[in-house]
Amino acid sequence: MSDAAGAPLPPVRILAAGGTFDKHYDPIAGQLSFSTTHLPALLDSARCAPPVRLEVAMLVDSLDMTDAHRQDLLARCRAATERAIVIVHGTDTMTDTAGVLGAARLPATIVLTGAMVPIEVAGSDGAFNLGFAMACAQLLPPGVWVAMNGTARPWDDVRKDRVRGVFEPMAPRPGSDDAQSIA
Repeated sequence: MSDAAGAPLPPVRILAAGGTFDKHYDPIAGQLSFSTTHLPALLDSARCAPPVRLEVAMLVDSLDMTDAHRQDLLARCRAATERAIVIVHGTDTMTDTAGVLGAARLPATIVLTGAMVPIEVAGSDGAFNLGFAMACAQLLPPGVWVAMNGTARPWDDVRKDRVRGVFEPMAPRPGSDDAQSIA
């Protein structure tokens, strides 16, 4: 495949790290757990144009993610030959991992994304977030980004609003609704 100018599309590395995105509902146990990533089926159904190199790094709930897990993701990003990297990650500690990756200042565009609802559950935001993150990884400048809810924020200016279930800037922008609600 090629872009509009005829240049070949650069490959994108996707690292699966788990999180709600890849959780599976077990109706017998009544629990969410991991079995395998849903990413191959999603990429196939989306007819993803850029070449994708999928790597299952781990399948863990981000609340169970340790510093060793984050260092593993950093090592995988350092070793990647691709300059566009998407990490599918749990939302609870996504910004912690983004901080580790951002501090490393790698010469790649690294985009973390995930889902508030598992991909296999109706109403999931996962497919939208994945597609958006893929676009961001190809279009944004090098750095570490969190792409959720149709917005991309730099790693050092993003937080999860646990009440509303969205990612937003660390500080409210002057004149925004966020600034008025804090006052």
